Amino acid sequence: MTAKVISLAIQPGIQRDGTQFDAPRYVDGIWTRFQRGRPRKMGGYNAMFLNSLEVSRGMIMQSQSGINYVYSGSQSYVSAWQTDDDDATGSGPTYVSLSNFTANANNLWQWDISYDSYGSGALTVIGHPGQNLDDIDSLVNTPVLIGNFPYGSMSQVGVFTAVGNLSSTTITIAATNYLIGVGQTVSGSGIPANTTVTGVTVVTSPSPQTTVTVSNSMTTSSGVTVTFNNNISVSGGCCMIYPYLFVYGNNGLIQNSSAGNFQNWVAADSNAANPTATKVVRGMPVRGGTTSPSGLFWSLDSLIRVSYAPQTVGTSTIYWRYDIISSQSSILSSQSVIEYDGIYYWAGVDRFLSYNGVVQEVPNQTNLNWFYDNLNYYERQKVWCTKIPRWGEIWWFYPRGNATECTDAIVYNVREQVWYDAGQALGARRSAGLFSEVFRYPIWAGWEPSTSGTYTLWQQEKGKDSVYLTSIDAVQSTIETNNLGWVAGGPGVRQISGDNKWIRLERVEPDFKQVGSMNLYVTGRGYADDTDVTTGPYEFSQDTLKIDMREQRREMRLRFESNTFNGDYEMGNILLSADIGDERGTGNP
Repeated sequence: MTAKVISLAIQPGIQRDGTQFDAPRYVDGIWTRFQRGRPRKMGGYNAMFLNSLEVSRGMIMQSQSGINYVYSGSQSYVSAWQTDDDDATGSGPTYVSLSNFTANANNLWQWDISYDSYGSGALTVIGHPGQNLDDIDSLVNTPVLIGNFPYGSMSQVGVFTAVGNLSSTTITIAATNYLIGVGQTVSGSGIPANTTVTGVTVVTSPSPQTTVTVSNSMTTSSGVTVTFNNNISVSGGCCMIYPYLFVYGNNGLIQNSSAGNFQNWVAADSNAANPTATKVVRGMPVRGGTTSPSGLFWSLDSLIRVSYAPQTVGTSTIYWRYDIISSQSSILSSQSVIEYDGIYYWAGVDRFLSYNGVVQEVPNQTNLNWFYDNLNYYERQKVWCTKIPRWGEIWWFYPRGNATECTDAIVYNVREQVWYDAGQALGARRSAGLFSEVFRYPIWAGWEPSTSGTYTLWQQEKGKDSVYLTSIDAVQSTIETNNLGWVAGGPGVRQISGDNKWIRLERVEPDFKQVGSMNLYVTGRGYADDTDVTTGPYEFSQDTLKIDMREQRREMRLRFESNTFNGDYEMGNILLSADIGDERGTGNP
């Protein structure tokens, strides 16, 4: 019988859920993505900085005057590096001075950057080291830190000083000071510990003066520098919804500063509310809209939209509106949320979700069980999310099995609307990262220590190899087809043929945009639950016209591999010459 020439037509994505025999998509892969429905190798990665003293637990990057500043928060430090816009040539780290900060192994950082609303061009770095790495529902409050960009020292936001005269329970300041409010703590020479503001009176004429009453009796003295503290200390995190700084945490707390003034937490447009009963763990701005500024806040069981919508009620003005979008939601990790082209995606505790006006599930019949059944749930807060817009991808890194750091990543391709994964490749062993903006490549932080005990910042999607100083290693990439046997309907067909016949593969005609040699392995089994028998490799180059063989399996799969220096491939339309093999009802291949 003359062999049939068949196109290798397989649905895109890597099917991990269900059985291999039943899968309509590719069934295995390492470091492979999809474009136009076809597999192709992911990019390589270069070590850009080798000297991070601790594992990164949150990063932010900002570009200015041709320099990219990369901030990384860890358990004990805020480290900053600077690079050019192209090839990661730069220096660092510079260690940012921190006050009102406690080093802790559970520190997990949330970052943001704000620009000056008054037009000076100054930038402000805002960070929150929440002690949340072990428990997403930790109730430990820690200060929100703020500093000048770049490299300015960071200290607790909402803390300021004024010079006043002390007398019994009264502080008199010879100026108007609208930052002082009831509930602030007060400290300074002659002021007892745990003293708080109980009342404030401001007059503007005939002489400006602020009179502050406090809870404890003080030592009478003049010209004392008094420190006022708004006690902005939360368990959840912080975000900018310009021009407001928001902080959030226990019991549904969502609190914001006054517009453009991060020291002012007592003005009319500042506010604190508890629109839900559970801890708020993440906040992000919503761009545009008729009620702007506005933002989304994720609590442990709800999604809340906060909008600037001033309205007068009686003699008072209410500035903020709090809408519960969903009270039946969940979030796996405070780092598992990302915006992609105005749509918000995140991992819940048992499914993937999105928000585009309404909350809805992101369908995943490909590797949902693969992810949730193998996630080390005790390390859920180490799950983090990033995107690679160049390829239309959202990545969720996670610790797999018993791993205590991220060893794999599950990928949703928004453009292709398919799911796949990194296949536990070495390039997925990352703890935090940044996506491309001005700097052209993603920057991801590794968690594996070098021989000197330091950690590496990697420039991802650069070249095709793994480059570490002078060491260059090939990056392995594989993709394995679904079942091609006649009992499954044949290549590209998902309908049982009815005939219990083996498939005999006589020729493969490669169609690759290819650099370097590749290998083809033929694998398969006699029955769906039988043991695989693999033969090969059949090596081929970009000049190979055909690969002749006489391989037969009852259930056959093909695995393609690139594992050479500078190796690359993009699959096209591969043709197979296949015939009917032996007809057997029992036995192994």
